[in-house]
Order: sequence, then structure tokens, then C-alpha cells
Amino acid sequence: MRVLFVCLGNICRSPTAEGILRHKLREAGLEGQVEVASAGTGDWHVGKAPDKRSQAAALRRGYDLSAQRARQVSRADFAAYDLILAMDSTNLRNLKLLQPANARAELDLFLRRYEAELDDVPDPYYDGEQGFEQVLDLIERATDRLVIELKGRL
Repeated sequence: MRVLFVCLGNICRSPTAEGILRHKLREAGLEGQVEVASAGTGDWHVGKAPDKRSQAAALRRGYDLSAQRARQVSRADFAAYDLILAMDSTNLRNLKLLQPANARAELDLFLRRYEAELDDVPDPYYDGEQGFEQVLDLIERATDRLVIELKGRL
């Protein structure tokens, strides 16, 4: 099973989701059974590490994002991944425009899929510390439900 998280620049939300899911898969004993990655619809940060504020907020909760590097999503990802989860509706719309007609990947809005109180993971890039904490809260809850789904699909 292969899961790809997608946000705009791949330095805040999607790498946070990648790091949290990797951690929760290890805890559930599923680490080798699910491949997890993240990407951005934009190319501004390709090759860069996640935002230092995202890394710091995640590390305070036990998630290490330091080894991750941003990359841009590609049409090939729709054949390589089983599940592509967009962090917000704008990125979902951009992914649908990029999606090939014969795509095998299931494409969805991350929070809406897991019945969160919001549809979109808000972009914390221009917010203060609280924005990064809110992102972690939202992603942790939705990722718990994603792990349950993945267990059922393996």
C-alpha cells in the first residue's frame, strides 16, 4: 500500500502528515507494509527540508521530519500510489487537473475523508505558533482513522 500526502509547497502540512503517519504505522506494527511520502503542487521548495516551525512543532510531539525533502507531485504519482490525499480543496482541484484519465490512485481530501471538523488543513505558513499546533491536532486525529482504514485494506 502506498500513500501520498499533497499540499502546496511540501514544507508544512504534507510533510507533517507524512511524519505522523510513519510514526503511527511503526506503533501499529505496519511500518513495512505501507509506503508513505509527501509532495507539493508547487515547485518553490523542491529539495528543501520542511519549514523549521513545522519541524519544531512536530518534534515537540515526537515526530522527526528532518530527513524529509520537498518534491513536486507528478503525473507518474497517480500510477505509483494507491491513495493520494490533498491537504485542502485548492490542492485537490489542482491534483484533479493533473490526474491522468487512467490513474490508479484514489484521490481524496484528507480531513473530509476522515470526518474531521474541517475539510481543509489550514496552511500555517503565515500564522504563528498556534497555526502549527492546530495542523498537528487535525492531522493526528485524521491519521488515527487513516491507520484504521489501512489495516482493513492490507
